[in-house]
Amino acid sequence: MRVGCPSEIKNHEYRVGLTPGAVREYVAHGHEVIIETKAGMGIGADDAAYQAAGAKIAGTAREIFERADMVVKVKEPQPAEWAQLRDGQLLYTYLHLAPDPEQTKGLLASGCTAIAYETVTDDRGGLPLLAPMSEVAGRLAIQAGATSLQKANGGRGILLGGVPGVLPAKVTIIGGGVVGLHSARMAVGLGADVTILDRSLPRLRQLDDLFNGRVHTRYSTIEALEEGVFSADLVIGAVLIPGAAAPRLVTREMLSGMKTGSVIVDVAIDQGGCFETSHATTHADPTYEVDGVIHYCVANMPGAVPITSAHALNNATLHYGLMLADQGLTAIAQDRHLRAGLNVHKGRITSRPVADALGYELADIDQALKAA
Repeated sequence: MRVGCPSEIKNHEYRVGLTPGAVREYVAHGHEVIIETKAGMGIGADDAAYQAAGAKIAGTAREIFERADMVVKVKEPQPAEWAQLRDGQLLYTYLHLAPDPEQTKGLLASGCTAIAYETVTDDRGGLPLLAPMSEVAGRLAIQAGATSLQKANGGRGILLGGVPGVLPAKVTIIGGGVVGLHSARMAVGLGADVTILDRSLPRLRQLDDLFNGRVHTRYSTIEALEEGVFSADLVIGAVLIPGAAAPRLVTREMLSGMKTGSVIVDVAIDQGGCFETSHATTHADPTYEVDGVIHYCVANMPGAVPITSAHALNNATLHYGLMLADQGLTAIAQDRHLRAGLNVHKGRITSRPVADALGYELADIDQALKAA
């Protein structure tokens, strides 16, 4: 199979879909790999590094989309990219379709087969291709929140860990999954007073054992959520419903009870965000203020640390990418984890959360693949 990797064009996105190390693996499996020139510059990998790994260099993204049987990316295709996708082409990347009707229409119109990293599953019921970026985003959320809390950046002017004689900042984390866990690790490491809210009692027990009493765990009710948000200096939104739009848990009305200069970091913004007042921002202009509360809602947070992120992502995506390159649609038909990742196929929606969120008829995967 001919596998292509274009440069990412989203604002301040420096990651790359294939590292030179990943290219070597595809080439070793007998596949031809085409990389857009300078695609790896954000991670310090020049064209020579890719050529040494066995890739061919394309001068433009258009050449990638025209020639590749499978396109491997990081972020969801932008309008100029989905317009270049074609019938029968495989797209392997993050999609986050539930809150993005325009991208969904573009992918449906293209006739491509789109596999979303964020909905591929594993034997433990996890999301292995989402997990590494959730780990990065969770850790970055505390760094971003700490910076936003500085007075010069519009925040309250409070240090997360405090100092002897001065209380630390209060951090409330909504959601105890991968993002929540890694946010808590960073916040605890900096000395903050941390509370995690979740609706899974087994997960709260795990977190309580893991942190050995260094964080507060609380079952998430409306009352608990209000109290946690109102008392916090920094609130991390870390809620995920796989493939679906994030629930809007914190309302505009609740902002009036928050401290002036407190900070919200909405890591769920890729799936629409879990704060009513959230809208996507970029690394170039990451924050805005609503009712005295600073909002940080960057939709590609891991792009700020592309060397760490790209290598972590490739470690996770390589296995399934090679399956797709080796077997094509057969891999999707035979592997239930890749089936969970299939969101769009030949003009049909094949993911129930996406279909439910956007009002599309759900296509049966087996029938759709047979028709192909």
